[in-house]
Amino acid sequence: MNEIINQIKPKMQKAIDSLAHEFNKIRTGRANPSILDSVKIDYYGNPTPINQAANISVEEGRTLAISPWDKSLIGEIEKAIMASDLGLNPSTSGDLIRLTMPALTEETRQEYIKQARNEAENSRISIRNTRRDANNTAKDQQKAGDFSEDDLKRIEDLVQKETDHFIGLVDAELKQKEEDLIEI
Repeated sequence: MNEIINQIKPKMQKAIDSLAHEFNKIRTGRANPSILDSVKIDYYGNPTPINQAANISVEEGRTLAISPWDKSLIGEIEKAIMASDLGLNPSTSGDLIRLTMPALTEETRQEYIKQARNEAENSRISIRNTRRDANNTAKDQQKAGDFSEDDLKRIEDLVQKETDHFIGLVDAELKQKEEDLIEI
C-alpha cells in the first residue's frame, strides 16, 4: 500500500523539477544566469553548456557578465547566444561578454505569462497522469486480492492528497513566475 505512494512521489517531483527548468528558460526583466542553461557551444567537438566553459555572474541586476575560462571561446559564445531564441545581443569588451536584459514590453510579458501557464498546465497533466496510473495499479492489486475495498479507498485518498500537494506546488511556482514577469 505505501509502496504505491512511495512510487508516485518521485514521479510527481520530477514534474515540479521539469517545470522549474522550463521556467528558467522564460526571460524576465532581471538578469539570471540560468537563462543560459539551454545555450550550448562547441567546446573541443562537444556541445557544452556555457556555464561549464565560463563564469557567469550578475552585474547591476539587469546585466550578465560571462568570463570564458578559455579566451578563444569568446566568439563561439557570442555566436551561440545570438543563435539562441533568447533575443539577447552580447557585447564584448576584452575578455568579458556582457548581456543586458532588455526591458520587457507589455505584449512580451503577456506572451511569457501565457508560455508559463502552458508549462504549468503540462506539469499538472503529468501529475494527474501519475495519479491515474497509481489508482489503476491499486485497483488491479485490489482485484487480485492483495487488499480490501477499504484499503483501496484509503490508497486513493492518499494518492489524491499527494496530487493536491504537488499541484499546489505547481500553482505556487506559476504565481511566483507571473509576479516576476509583471514586475517592472
